[in-house]
Amino acid sequence: MSINIKADPHMTVSHLSWSTADKQVLDDVSFTIDRGDFVGILGPNGVGKSSLLRCMYKYNKPHCGTVSLNSTNIHLISQREFAAKVAVVLQHTPVGFSMTASQLLATGLLNQQRWWQSINHAHEQREIERVLTLVGLTDKSQQLFEQLSGGEQQRLLIARALLQKPEILILDEPTNHLDVGYQVDILTLIKNLGITIIASIHDLNLASAFCDKLLLLRHGKLVSNGTPVEVLTPTCIENIYGIKTDVDVHPKGTYPRVTYHFDEGRHAHN
Repeated sequence: MSINIKADPHMTVSHLSWSTADKQVLDDVSFTIDRGDFVGILGPNGVGKSSLLRCMYKYNKPHCGTVSLNSTNIHLISQREFAAKVAVVLQHTPVGFSMTASQLLATGLLNQQRWWQSINHAHEQREIERVLTLVGLTDKSQQLFEQLSGGEQQRLLIARALLQKPEILILDEPTNHLDVGYQVDILTLIKNLGITIIASIHDLNLASAFCDKLLLLRHGKLVSNGTPVEVLTPTCIENIYGIKTDVDVHPKGTYPRVTYHFDEGRHAHN
């Protein structure tokens, strides 16, 4: 007897298109993200991954189509209400912060204060301690941001986003410029948050290991959408990235493992 698990759509993108003055960046993109899923967005540089995320967190307004949160068009939701539900961590680590980890987190709480509200310092401190514990940085609370390692800085920026207690966390290449150990740490952290995660990721094997669903973009179009097993096939990878691969099952899990044919090099693809 099979059990049908009812999908619970959390965010829906419908026939979304967006362009600059001289380029069609996104072209009729549609998909649904279910509540609690970790969704990875894949594709070579320049195919529209960051642009798609910007449309999903209201930075860009699509020229055609809609993005819906809990079945409501996000552009009908106030910025304050939207920010309470959707948090964003960008790929560029800020520089020049001469403040401690706790001070940086306090600025995130300040952004949530309404102008007539007084600051509850005890509550503020509890919230800072809560998110520092979530990201494993309680021992770094008084360390300057610029003295933290790259992985620690990224975890702190995720902690700042988690102060919003969001339903959805959107991350633009959260493992960019990090050593492989930190990459695994960051993806393990966000995987275990228990909320809906949407992240652009470059590494196919990390995406395969951590993501429930994958979206594969090519020239602004969504060309594949499904589980890692469905998306990461040798034919699909060669068509998108121009390199031959073998794909088998990872020895430590049930997800695909991609092995590149380095000796054959990369060939032109359209």
